[in-house]
Amino acid sequence: MTCLIMFLALLGGVVVTKTGSGLECGNEWPLCNGKLVPAYTLGSLIEYTHRLSSGLAGLLSLASMIVFWRYARNQRDLLVYASMTLLFVVVQGGMGALAVVKSQSAAVMALHMGFSLIAFASSLMLALGSKRRHESEKSTIVVVEGQAVSIGFRNLTWITALYSYIVVYIGAFVSHTDSRGGCTGWPLCNGEWIPELSGGVGIVFVHRVAAALLFILTAILGHFAFWKHKEHKEIQSLGVAAVLLCLAQVFSGAAVVFTLNNERLYIFAALAHILLIAGLFGVLCYMSVRVWQLSRRRD
Repeated sequence: MTCLIMFLALLGGVVVTKTGSGLECGNEWPLCNGKLVPAYTLGSLIEYTHRLSSGLAGLLSLASMIVFWRYARNQRDLLVYASMTLLFVVVQGGMGALAVVKSQSAAVMALHMGFSLIAFASSLMLALGSKRRHESEKSTIVVVEGQAVSIGFRNLTWITALYSYIVVYIGAFVSHTDSRGGCTGWPLCNGEWIPELSGGVGIVFVHRVAAALLFILTAILGHFAFWKHKEHKEIQSLGVAAVLLCLAQVFSGAAVVFTLNNERLYIFAALAHILLIAGLFGVLCYMSVRVWQLSRRRD
């Protein structure tokens, strides 16, 4: 439930950004134009709904933290996921409140998106980790983890996960600098492979190049995960999921470009783009933890 609400809060933030509803409640927080329940305008409802979903995500994160601290303190990995979820929910909530009260730079607002993504990824790791623990405890069959993964594969996974966050940050910077129309067409940018790198064109082009490199990294990671770790079905599944999510994310990026002149379709394309990159980042983060756990078996 925490993961689902966190995901809705993340999408809500995207809708607020894409519809320009961030200041529909004025420069007030937590009230909206001086009221607890805002006026029934579309912009204020979008902004206030996002605030409510973020607040609910914070409460659920706190509840999860308390439950795991009290009843599953020995499961240190799950406790860390719960702690990270709560920490980054609080951080991104505070940054969101500051953005309402006082205007922030595009770089800071992009960081706000980045912290929101870490909060979601932490909740996803908590959900996946809890599921794995539950299945292992319920099963009467002893699961053998197989051979330990190599240090090289572990490092490749970590690098890919870290780099994916950088790509997300650049994408958020594109949105908050309103540079989305910098490149028309896809895969070419304004009819050129390498356009003039100035202003919004340069920002969008850097994001495209970074996204292409991310796909190459993810494809390499998925190859090694599937073909070199057949004894680790979980690692295989995570590797395949990462490649599919990254591929879909690339095409959703193209859809964003092709729907720039249609606001209704653009919103759905942008939401799909965020949905896919959030899923990819969450999978890579969880995979990073699992390969670290498996690599320690070499010691």
